[in-house]
Amino acid sequence: MIEVQTICEVASGSDRYPVYSIAVGSQSLDVPGVGFFGGVHGLERIGAEVVLAFLRSLLRRLRWDDVLRQKLQSLRLVFMPIVNPGGLARGTRANPNGVDLMRNAPVDATERVPPLLGGQRISANLPWYRGMPDRPMEAESLALCAVVERELLSRPFSLAIDCHSGFGSKDRIWFPYARTSTPIPHLAEMHALKQIFDQSYMHHNYTIEPQSRQYLAHGDLWDYLYGKALAFPDRIFLPMTLEMGSWLWVKKNPRQIFSRHGIFNPLIRHRQERVLRRHLSWLEFLTRASSSYLRWLPMGAEREFHRQAAMKQWYSEDRR
Repeated sequence: MIEVQTICEVASGSDRYPVYSIAVGSQSLDVPGVGFFGGVHGLERIGAEVVLAFLRSLLRRLRWDDVLRQKLQSLRLVFMPIVNPGGLARGTRANPNGVDLMRNAPVDATERVPPLLGGQRISANLPWYRGMPDRPMEAESLALCAVVERELLSRPFSLAIDCHSGFGSKDRIWFPYARTSTPIPHLAEMHALKQIFDQSYMHHNYTIEPQSRQYLAHGDLWDYLYGKALAFPDRIFLPMTLEMGSWLWVKKNPRQIFSRHGIFNPLIRHRQERVLRRHLSWLEFLTRASSSYLRWLPMGAEREFHRQAAMKQWYSEDRR
């Protein structure tokens, strides 16, 4: 029931680091799936720790939880806790080649992006470096794409969550697009997913929105993979990014601003434990939503209702 694979190895000087995937549940391609990803930016260790904490919880529950065992007979879960192990070891956002993996996909923004932040090809010595246009994607990026294509895009319905930190003072859940402010074709489905989460966890503190409401960027991996998924109109793939608001940790402990790790990670143990606990409910929700997607996925007139509600909430002029 548990499958571990080494997808690739990456080099950093004389050291080599494996990139792992761990899959749990049914091997049938007819069942839905959920992907959990962390450590895309090596500096944001808390993202990897959230994914690992949830994976640990699942594996320990498998020993005694019959409900979980039954659910996994009709569900596939895949984990890549540390996509960028070289960056994690070096304490850098980028991989050992200096490339920001979330700016590395071969997609360009169709609208203006913020300087540097939106992705740049000037130098690997500057942040948000995309890599050269005539070079293939980085090994870590290709590994993530290979796992997503094999484990998620092959299924009738799938969700993905990529865990990051460092943006603002609120926990945000972003969905595509990052390259354009144009709504995604599955906007109604995203709104329906948000609705059932709001109804089930009424006091949650997440802001759920398209990434384009905050900034646009070149080379977003999830834009790229979502675009690939659109080639299969009979399947639905909804990728999301969890951006944990690390400014709260700095506000509570201002000395962290002088630490490169402290800007992106809670350094005090009880705050780290609180962060890990808080996000487990969201990850568990995604498994339940995927497992039961036929019960909430909007169809017909209901789908149009959700699309219009989403347009009003996220794209109307008075929201800008």
